[in-house]
Order: sequence, then structure tokens, then C-alpha cells
Amino acid sequence: MRLLYGTTNPAKLSSMKQVLDKLSIDMIGLRDLNTRIPEVEETGNDPLENAVLKAHTYYDTFHLPVFSCDSGLYFGDLSPDLQPGTHIRRVGGRSLNDEEMTAYYANLARIHGGLLTGRYKNAICLILDPEHIYQSIDESLWTEPFLLTDTPHSKRVPGYPLDRLSLDIATRKYYYDLPDRVVDSSAVHTGYYQFFRAHCHPEHR
Repeated sequence: MRLLYGTTNPAKLSSMKQVLDKLSIDMIGLRDLNTRIPEVEETGNDPLENAVLKAHTYYDTFHLPVFSCDSGLYFGDLSPDLQPGTHIRRVGGRSLNDEEMTAYYANLARIHGGLLTGRYKNAICLILDPEHIYQSIDESLWTEPFLLTDTPHSKRVPGYPLDRLSLDIATRKYYYDLPDRVVDSSAVHTGYYQFFRAHCHPEHR
């Protein structure tokens, strides 16, 4: 079946193609349509609400089977009003640059004892047709927990400021200092694979 992934990010598209390779899904991204892409105001209160907003917008526009994903960052030790959620970079009504973001989250960890335990919660909405709409924010789609420290690593990679503060929860080493650093996303990939395997059944194609 042909399926539209509601993203313009080629890396995300390539990664999801690999995850679903065994399901015989012909996956395309928004840029493959060579047409104007509608803007979606992500006003949801959590990743699932944003995923639903995007999927419905793209389905109503292009009339193709489509899915959209969204994620949010959550810390176990923070009160609800301090949770980044889906607005990881937006604080106090404005978008932070990399240095501001590093400083903000380092201070957040500092005032909570120097370490915070965080996790990215992922969500998905799949629309095959108006009668077959599926969504999930199940824990099988979330990343493994990690530690956020108040002391930034010296290494800087533009666009990824929180990597400077991220520690492996088992070794308490910076991810940047782990040999042959690979973020283990196999559990997340398995979660997505099982979701599509359950819902992209031949009877829905």
C-alpha cells in the first residue's frame, strides 16, 4: 500500500522506511508530492493531540492514507507547569536558541538537585480512510529514560543543545563520551512496527 508520512524531514522518512521495510509499504513524504504543504498549528496539549491535528490536516488536503507523529519531553521530577512537553524549545512565550536552551535546561536540572530523569514520549495517528483511523501514545513508542545534568559537555552540535546535557542512565556518562555512541532506539522501532503491522492489514488497503 502507498502511505504518506506527514513529514518534510528526509532523515525521519528514511528511518521509518527502514523500520517498516518488511511490511511492503510504499512510503512517501510530504516533499514527494511536489505541491504546497499546508501549515499545521500544533496547538495540542500533548504529542497525541498534535499527531492527530497533523494527520487530519494532511488527509483532508491530499486524500491519501497518511500518518503523522509527534513527541514531547517529560521529566519525572517536575511539576506539570514546568514540563517541556511538546514545547521543548519554547519557553516564556519565545523560542530559545541553542545556547539559551542549554542554559535554561542546565539551570532546571541544577535547581532540582543537579540531575533530572527524562523521557521522550512519542505518539502517532494513522488515517487510512474516514472509517479506519488509529492512534496511539503507548509506552512502547517512547524512548528509554535518560539523565539530564546541570553541567554541559564541551562538545556542541548545532540544533541539538540537549545532547550536551544528556547522560546514559546506566553508566552516568555523557552520551558524547560513550564509545561508538549509538542511541538504542530498537524498542521504539519495534513499537512502531507493531502498530503498523496491526493496522495496515490487507483488508484496509
